[in-house]
Amino acid sequence: MPAWASDYDAIVAETPAQRPAKATWGRSGDDLLLLYTGGTTGMPKGVMWRQDDLFNVIGAGGNALQGILPASSLQELLARIQGPEHLRPTTLIACPLMHGTGQFSNLIAFNVGGTATYLPSRKFNAMELWDETDRLEATNIVIVGLAFSTPMLEALEANPGRWDLSSVKAMSSSGSMWSHENKRGLLSHAKNAMIFDSFGSSEAVGLGVSASAPGAEAQTAAFTPGPNCVIFTEDGRRVQPGSGERGMVAVSGLLPQGYYKDQEKTDKTFRIIEGIRWSVPGDWAEVNADGTLKLLGRGSVCINTGGEKVFPEEVEEALKTHIDVRDAVVVGLPDARFGERICAVVETDGTTQPTLADLSEHVRKTLAGYKAPRDLLLVESIGRAPNGKVDYKAVKDRAAAALGVSA
Repeated sequence: MPAWASDYDAIVAETPAQRPAKATWGRSGDDLLLLYTGGTTGMPKGVMWRQDDLFNVIGAGGNALQGILPASSLQELLARIQGPEHLRPTTLIACPLMHGTGQFSNLIAFNVGGTATYLPSRKFNAMELWDETDRLEATNIVIVGLAFSTPMLEALEANPGRWDLSSVKAMSSSGSMWSHENKRGLLSHAKNAMIFDSFGSSEAVGLGVSASAPGAEAQTAAFTPGPNCVIFTEDGRRVQPGSGERGMVAVSGLLPQGYYKDQEKTDKTFRIIEGIRWSVPGDWAEVNADGTLKLLGRGSVCINTGGEKVFPEEVEEALKTHIDVRDAVVVGLPDARFGERICAVVETDGTTQPTLADLSEHVRKTLAGYKAPRDLLLVESIGRAPNGKVDYKAVKDRAAAALGVSA
């Protein structure tokens, strides 16, 4: 046991055998849980969730992805927990619990009487994840996008037949876009699984979801909107399906109280539109003719090149489909003519050296020409945080220094 830890059995021995009466315990649904955002576009912010609101918004003992309705009472919840074992998942959470995806997945597992499990090591290791999946017979695996799924797929392809994986019924991700090609590769190995990609954030739960099954993988950045999700233009109009108009993603219903000790940012994110309080975290999207969402990216990192708005995530996903690209981040660098020009920071497998011309041509196959990168920096590692997120400002400064320009 490390020197900084306390012995669990000793703590339990000091705990009263009987829980204090509620009147003396002093807990209520108004107690706050503070979840700090990843801080990818600024300093982390403490999102203040009432515990009762959070319990209900993440399912209230149900699971929307599995078609299990919220429990209507404590008695029903207890009956479920004591009921069939297949309703109680063994969830292997690969991402840190400080991240909303990990923490909320942990709570969801507990709220249905399931088991939450974690990787033994402090750093993510794909081989270890698959070893633990088989050892624990995990039914659910929780990750955060490409930073986890790429090494997971590489491990599977390098070790064919090493793991059984028949227990895995679901792999879920939130907080980061990843490609349908990547999902297809994972599902070719975990043949009993589905992949659920949740679109949401620390301050906005339930924006949308996509589901992928073997042979029917969801397209990159395509989501079915949640029941309380709307896309608004900057002047407060609802974006109409198929219009091609872009807008900001918003969700109503059960929302956080705001950001801890930051009223200015609270007012900016939590807005009154149509007489209703909405959480508008800054993501932009279009609404397809069928009502599904095409996620464009976070407005705070949008690049303005020649008067055109380019969302980095859209270009990143195009780059990641290139055979020589393992990971990519796109930033805007100063340009005397266009204001900003697009720079691709690309991580390869170490054996290939794609050129700027190769990658620009690849992007032009699926996106408009003005979205193709004008600069390229090849790196050994993008340097994502343990939660899979990337610090865009740090990457921009890194690219500017390497290419000899002022950020």
